[in-house]
Amino acid sequence: MSFIALPFAKRWPVLSGGLVGLLLRYVFFGEAGRPYAAMMGSFIYLVPLLVGAVTVYLAERRQRCSWSYYFLAASAANMLLVLGSLVMLIEGLICAVVILPLFGLLGGLAGLAMGAICRLTRWPRHTLYSLTVLPLLLGGIEQHLPLPNHIGQVSHTVLIAASPAQVWSQLLDARDIEPDEIEGAWMYKIGVPLPVSGITEATVEGQVRHVVMGKQIHFDQLATDWQPQRRVRWIYRFKNDSFPPGALDDHVMIGGHYFDIQDTEYTLVPRGAATELSITMRYRVSTSFNWYAQPIATLLIGNFEQVILRFYARRAERLPTGGAKTGPEANQRACSDAASPNIDRPNASATSIPSTPADMMPPA
Repeated sequence: MSFIALPFAKRWPVLSGGLVGLLLRYVFFGEAGRPYAAMMGSFIYLVPLLVGAVTVYLAERRQRCSWSYYFLAASAANMLLVLGSLVMLIEGLICAVVILPLFGLLGGLAGLAMGAICRLTRWPRHTLYSLTVLPLLLGGIEQHLPLPNHIGQVSHTVLIAASPAQVWSQLLDARDIEPDEIEGAWMYKIGVPLPVSGITEATVEGQVRHVVMGKQIHFDQLATDWQPQRRVRWIYRFKNDSFPPGALDDHVMIGGHYFDIQDTEYTLVPRGAATELSITMRYRVSTSFNWYAQPIATLLIGNFEQVILRFYARRAERLPTGGAKTGPEANQRACSDAASPNIDRPNASATSIPSTPADMMPPA
């Protein structure tokens, strides 16, 4: 029987499985580092298994189903769990998009396993009871287990038909950013607000870039390595009001329990009449499913780097060669020519500055 043309009798187990998952999502509503947090392995791994098993068990109670039904129905029930969490505003779009493939796969495999148990054994109900108890039991103690830390970095380079001075000016003063200049980055397509501006000024702390994004998000980037027209490394500083309520998802936060951007570094190298601009972003991922989270973080950060390099390239190449600037652009020259020494902050990272955690990754 085709899964796509399921009669109602074979659809209701899918709805029931998704409902069981939603109920458990309300149980796993704890804060990061506390009991029953949604990022725990006991939720990420065990709840999709339970949803898939419930779906197949209920279907098998009515009649024997096919192996394709086991996988597809259990996977669909987990997708309903994720979509239901999104519709009910339990999850944000970012988390839903990232976790959907994993839940679908785990649920489908659980459906196959439950189908085999129903066919070959007499204890499917006992299996279901065990799968129900495990996440509830482990969710209350998992917070005491240390999370693995993965420290990674991603780098990209572009050759720009402009001088180092022209490229440097764009790094320091990017105003009136249009959506079509930057929205190609995948992170913006899945819910991260678009950047509006990034403007640098000289302060008593050194060079500070003020970043503004959509939904009234704002934060600062402090330069810890400042070599005009050669190199700059930024670390992030957030204030209590940097991220208004509802502006971003709550789970994956910079400087938070599970994720951090340690710094962003730009390097400029003259190549004849052109400039080679490189970006390196260092990040931390700390989850019980790093094997899944780390490649996604690398993919999103790498894609962002490519988009932001193209953004700076297009803007720098539009500038007149050696053109002097006035008004707001004169501030760029003041920043780049300022005789401000490098800020000596060994092993600088986002966690070395008092900050309020922020969701996902801000523009570099």
